Order: sequence, then C-alpha cells, then structure tokens
Amino acid sequence: MYQSHQNMQPVQCWSSGQVQISLISFVARLTAKLELCTQSHTGQPWVDQFYVGFWHTIIFRGRKIVRFCEPIDKQMRFFQLLWALALAFFLSACGGSSGFPPVITGVKVQSIQYGQTANIYLGGNDLRSSLLVESEGACLNPSFGAASSTSMLVLNCTVSKTGIFVLTIKSAEGQVLNTTSISVPKPQVMLITSLGSVTLELEPELAPISVNNFLAYVGKSYYSNTLFHRVIPGFVVQGGGYATGMLKKAGQTAAIELESNKGLSNARGTLAMARTNVFNSATSEFFVNLVDNTFLDYRNAANPGYAVFGRVVQGMDVVDLIATKPTGVLNGFSDVPLEEVSVSLAVQVK
Repeated sequence: MYQSHQNMQPVQCWSSGQVQISLISFVARLTAKLELCTQSHTGQPWVDQFYVGFWHTIIFRGRKIVRFCEPIDKQMRFFQLLWALALAFFLSACGGSSGFPPVITGVKVQSIQYGQTANIYLGGNDLRSSLLVESEGACLNPSFGAASSTSMLVLNCTVSKTGIFVLTIKSAEGQVLNTTSISVPKPQVMLITSLGSVTLELEPELAPISVNNFLAYVGKSYYSNTLFHRVIPGFVVQGGGYATGMLKKAGQTAAIELESNKGLSNARGTLAMARTNVFNSATSEFFVNLVDNTFLDYRNAANPGYAVFGRVVQGMDVVDLIATKPTGVLNGFSDVPLEEVSVSLAVQVK
C-alpha cells in the first residue's frame, strides 16, 4: 500500500504538527511527523549517528499498518532539510484542519434525562470541536467534552424537551454530516417514604415552570427528611415544606408563577403545587389529589385554581395508605399525621 513520495499529494495539515497525505486510492493515509530519530546499524545506540528524519505512519481504514523512521541521507540532507523547514512553517501557519471532511459513523446516547446534562457520543473520522449542533431547541448549550478526539466526540448539552427530537450535526461549513432521532422520556421522580415508594411522572411540556421548580428542589435534595404534614382523607395529602416536629424547612427559593390554565385537571392521583391565597406564591410544597377535585381546576383569572404538573404512576397505594393515618393538631397546624410520615429521599429516575 505504500507509495513513494513522488506519488503522494500533500493535502493539508494537523494542528499537532503532522501532515496528512492521501494516497491516490484514498484508501490509506500517511502521516509524517518531523522529529529526531536514529537508525541502529551496530546495535549500540550510544555510538549510532543521529539523523534528522521523519516518522511515517501508514493508516489503512483507521488501523495503523506500518510505522517507520526514514533518516535523511547525506546526499539529500540539505534538500530534505529545506523541505522539512518549509513543511514546519506550513504546519505552523495552517489552522488545524486535517483537510479531510469529518465523517460520523455512529451516534450513541449514553444517558438522557429531561433537565439534566446529556452525554452523546459521536464516532467517526477527522472529527473536530468546530462541528455545528442543531436540536430543535431540545439540546441547550451544546459543547464537546475534554475527552473528545478526532475519532470520538463527546457532546454535552442540557435536555430541555421531552418526546422525540432530531439531532443534526453539521460541518463548520454547514454540510449535514448526520441526523439522529433521539427520544427523551417524561421526567420521573421517586419519593422514598416511611410507608413505601411513590413514583411521580411530570409534564414539562404543559407545566414547565412548575416542573423545573420541582426538579430544582429534587436536585438539591431539599425534600430529604421532609414530612407529609397535611393529610385530609377524601381530599389531598400534602408535603414538601416541613421537617420533623413540624418545623418549617429553610432553603426555599423564590415563589413561581401560577400556571393552572394548561388543561391539566386535579383528578385523582395528580400532582399539583400548593400555594397560599396569593396566586403566584407556590414554592416547594405539593399535594397529591386523593379523589377527583375538579373544583380546584382553573376557571377564570379571578378563580385560577391550582397548577397540576404531574401524576402518580406507581405507588398510589402508598398515597392511599398515608391518607389512613390518624391526624390531629400540632404546633397550631391541623390535619397533621400523629405518626410522622417522612420522605427520606427524592430522586429523579428518568
């Protein structure tokens, strides 16, 4: 597969100080790196003569076939040295492109969750961090990780949509290199309580403000060691704001905008934001509807109701069990379970 220098046509250069040369067949590639190398004739390297030469590597379809050092002989030393200096100047002047168009041969999604950083692996040849990323607004702030190379790029971005979106990778010149459909599930959060686990599925497409607010509290472990502090059979169970002894938990962020007019009803098993009589006052507290409480739904601007942002998809029996616990008055609060029902952990599982 190797051909003489006369039959090779230089293309462009590597920013690493290598020149990549395409053979006539465009099947194999040759890289040459200028450095000092020796050629041992005596088997005694300490008496060998040092030569200025080139390391040559022949790569066939991504595999290194041959690597050898070609010393500059005495007759051609002057001319080859001039060529080497010219090559070094050329390499230092070019902008780091190999001259070969990038090729993407595969896309693998390692992990993808709504609101989290996705790790998407792009495999191929001659890849570079100047590639352009389009994602229909589903993959925000895309960047290529430090572990990236010319054969693999690690794309990191924040996932901002659920459902299916098309990820398009383009060259710096705008040429489409790859399109891949990626599916993002609706986010799910598991509450591990003293009576069992409850899994909540959230609706970011319909209630993004409430969902993002809830996930922010989950992400900073705010709900760990909180109570279901208000239990009214035939109505709701409420939690998310008080710790053991009915002490208000610190660390709440600013209140969010009420988004109750999104078409989601306060049906049995749905998850909604608790608030005061002030419409835009919800922070960390939430409740689960034990029955169809449609009177809590949006009616008009004067009667906006309560914002639903998810539903129980597993563990509704645990919620019903919570509702059976005897309640009373504690620290001036009514409907407080006499036996504490606590949340030890809240974690996003999808």
